[in-house]
Amino acid sequence: MRRPDVSESPSVLGVLSRSLRGRLGGNGGGGDGAVASLDPLLTILSRGEMWTLAGQGCWRRCALAAWATRAVRRGLPAPRPAPTRGAAAESKPPDRSYSSADRKEKIDMSRFPVENTRNFSIIAHVDHGKSTLADRLLELTGAIDKTKNNKQVLDKLQVERERGITVKAQTASLFYDYEGKQYLLNLIDTPGHVDFSYEVSRSLSACQGVLLVVDANEGIQAQTVANFFLAFEAQLSVIPVINKIDLKNADPERVEKQIEKVFDIPSDECIKISAKLGTNVESVLQAVIKRIPPPKVHRKNPLRALVFDSTFDQYRGVIANVALFDGVVSKGDKIVSAHTQKTYEVNEVGVLNPNEQPTHKLYAGQVGYLIAGMKDVTEAQIGDTLYLHKQPVEPLPGFKSAKPMVFAGMYPIDQSEYNNLKSAIEKLTLNDSSVTVHRDSSLALGAGWRLGFLGLLHMEVFNQRLEQEYNASVILTTPTVPYKAVLSSAKLIKEYREKEITIINPAQFPDKSKVTEYLEPIVLGTIITPDEYTGKIMMLCQARRAVQKNMMYVDQNRIMLKYLFPLNEIVVDFYDSLKSLSSGYASFDYEDAGYQTAELVKMDILLNGNIVEELVTVVHKDKAYSAGKAICERLKDSLPRQLFEIAIQAALGSKIIARETVKAYRKNVLAKCYGGDITRKMKLLKRQTEGKKKLRKVGNVEVPKDAFIKVLKTQSDK
Repeated sequence: MRRPDVSESPSVLGVLSRSLRGRLGGNGGGGDGAVASLDPLLTILSRGEMWTLAGQGCWRRCALAAWATRAVRRGLPAPRPAPTRGAAAESKPPDRSYSSADRKEKIDMSRFPVENTRNFSIIAHVDHGKSTLADRLLELTGAIDKTKNNKQVLDKLQVERERGITVKAQTASLFYDYEGKQYLLNLIDTPGHVDFSYEVSRSLSACQGVLLVVDANEGIQAQTVANFFLAFEAQLSVIPVINKIDLKNADPERVEKQIEKVFDIPSDECIKISAKLGTNVESVLQAVIKRIPPPKVHRKNPLRALVFDSTFDQYRGVIANVALFDGVVSKGDKIVSAHTQKTYEVNEVGVLNPNEQPTHKLYAGQVGYLIAGMKDVTEAQIGDTLYLHKQPVEPLPGFKSAKPMVFAGMYPIDQSEYNNLKSAIEKLTLNDSSVTVHRDSSLALGAGWRLGFLGLLHMEVFNQRLEQEYNASVILTTPTVPYKAVLSSAKLIKEYREKEITIINPAQFPDKSKVTEYLEPIVLGTIITPDEYTGKIMMLCQARRAVQKNMMYVDQNRIMLKYLFPLNEIVVDFYDSLKSLSSGYASFDYEDAGYQTAELVKMDILLNGNIVEELVTVVHKDKAYSAGKAICERLKDSLPRQLFEIAIQAALGSKIIARETVKAYRKNVLAKCYGGDITRKMKLLKRQTEGKKKLRKVGNVEVPKDAFIKVLKTQSDK
């Protein structure tokens, strides 16, 4: 039976078909070829039943006819049959160059031998242009299109874009042609702030070299020095890059001399660029290929992959960022985690370009991502080694666990939100493994956690990410540092099972009678500043109980100071004070330096003689009065007035060191007295005073939650 032609139909398509054939055939619109290419188009339209027979109106027919005519004249391709697997393999060109245009098909990573692979990080001080340089490198290699909107492309978090800083290290694989060969360059953009140095040290484990970016205007800063020594200890190749040479006050020659003096790198090895304008950025990629060695790996050995970062996707589970040190991994492989000994099947492997780009396989020396159906956030430990099932290998060294510098209590504003907040914290700590979590509870604030952070900015960013990514509102208590106490008696040592105990919650601070000495954490701080501010900064450091260790001129105008600081003196507002004293020119970095003995005291806050556990703090004996006075004043402003007087006191043991009073509401009991004898008035006032006294004995002062929040927030913002 003959299949009817579309043009014989009385429908809209039939009219359209006849109209088009007439136009194209009669008006020289392309002849027989054009009419022939019209058939597949009309078949598609008729198959999709896009237009109904009745009620559509003449204008639709005309519009569709005009559109179809234009489509045919442009040479709309006819639908092609899907190629078979064998045909697809034969049609693939033998030596293929990849770029951003090839994202739809899977990349064959076997085309990049080890000698054509380079793994490198960008490290620098805050705001020296790491992310801007990363944007230009992505544009040069075709990973992203060149537009004016390319700002902080790798900074994907909302908090990073709002604050203009990098918080998470981000990976991108770049394909670059140089001297007739195509190279695979794995770039990791790292944070610059001291609080995120753990991200930097983790990223360096997946690299063989670094770009050390220095601002041509500001020169070497404190975090530049710290990051250089991280790379130096890891024995990585260092390529110094002097950025922002387009600035009016840029002095690249002065910065070259600083780099030579402080880092002992010859000035002729420095590359001068402007990442913002793209000036000389191409030479950075060429230097990466020439100066950074390829990874030392073996593809024939069994798989050995290091998990150096991970994120959680609610649909696909854990996405692990891996660096392959040996072997090959592909979809369908059975892999085992060395940490948990659990077996998983690989669902997807790929590279980040900078978005996820699936590949057939990943080979040793390459950096990419791996999805293996890990549903629980505790299963993907950062620093873990993955290997093939029944092919066990020696685990890689992994990472030193991050040492928290600041502890704070975190509680849900409403206890009904406890489980949601618990889930949010678990998912966020997977992505930020430097946060430590301990269960905690409080009489006033309910069940919560004691979290350890690397610094105050780290704490603020974590809190902001909870709010933005998980819509969780929390109460954060005053940040404290971990103290130690050396116990005095054998009975106490047996009870605590160790001689030295660490105290992260001030409420658990032991009494002086139980210990021989208290220890407080100290840090070695590095301050780089213009020399005209040296005197003011030295006075600030002395006021914070710091001990000077070293002083050195970086060049004629800049000086580097090294001090030993007690950590609790710098944790809250030292950085702000330093910036305001030096008009923003000084930079500060610190590293852990152990513990030292100190005269520490536990300061209680009393309301009408009752201790408020949430406001207990540990302070140095010399600073107790000023700290107690400040908390009492803030509480006085925050507490609502009652019908009786409230005494707010700061106490060291039984000794009261500061006091504020919230006055009672008073009824005017003399309003009904119009003159008369004074004894009548005195009698009424005496009766009122006795009533207030009795009420104060039975009245219980409960600190409202908003007053707690106000006091705790003000303390960290002072």
